[in-house]
Amino acid sequence: MNKPKVIIEDKVREDWIDYNGHMNDAKYAKIFSWGVDRFMKLVGITDDFRENSHYTVFTMENHICYLAEMKLGKPFEVHLQMIDYDEKRAHVFYELYGKDGKRAATSEQMLMGMDQTTGRPAPFPENIVAGVKELAANHTLGEMPDEVGRVIGIRRKRKG
Repeated sequence: MNKPKVIIEDKVREDWIDYNGHMNDAKYAKIFSWGVDRFMKLVGITDDFRENSHYTVFTMENHICYLAEMKLGKPFEVHLQMIDYDEKRAHVFYELYGKDGKRAATSEQMLMGMDQTTGRPAPFPENIVAGVKELAANHTLGEMPDEVGRVIGIRRKRKG
């Protein structure tokens, strides 16, 4: 089984703390958005490539699960796993860990390759496909994390 790829190491900043004394929920989303930026660089969509090729990646769907509080100054890292991909989409999964090993949040995302000149979805360019395949080969887990494919809803006990 492959291991998730550590793609971000940082710490919780003072302006990320909310009135509850922990990291604000929007900052979790910000960190996972950084994860998309790192994914793009890992598969070859660098700033130069994006500007010259007019090709990028959009986030089509994002599902964040908040599992534990993150406090001021605490170091963290983000892990990336590939769930699936096709010619123009990548299904990715991020995990946010405190340096103490605490699993603080997850983000399941569907990413779509986009032609910036037309504003329409487009297949990954050939060299990017190679990067996606390499990432998938090295960072796809054998067992799906529990949070993958979850549906939001209120669980009700059945009567009678």
